Amino acid sequence: MNPALAQLSTILKFTYGIVPIVAGLDKHINLLTDWGKYIPSGLLDALPMEPETLMTVVGPIEIIAGILVLLRPKIGALVVAIWLTLIALVLILGGVYFDVAVRDLVMAIGAYGLFSINIKDLE
Repeated sequence: MNPALAQLSTILKFTYGIVPIVAGLDKHINLLTDWGKYIPSGLLDALPMEPETLMTVVGPIEIIAGILVLLRPKIGALVVAIWLTLIALVLILGGVYFDVAVRDLVMAIGAYGLFSINIKDLE
């Protein structure tokens, strides 16, 4: 077993498991931020629902993704990496919150790093 790789895998697993769960839960209470403000206005106009309603759909998806990372890190990490990349693309194409988009892309790279770790190398 490679102890450094095992430690890195554990840190990434809990990071990419817990953060989406917390963010998903917060979509219902807006304690961390008003999540609706991150929806670009062009997308808001095209949506058949209010931003709050969209967040009640997005929240459970993020919670499920986080749980998936904790239970099946390889699959969950890929789901989270794709999810974060899509969020960043929506922000970039919407012309808003480029700083958040960059952070989401960096987090997506970290999630992909967890996906890339060969679980057999940990044994």
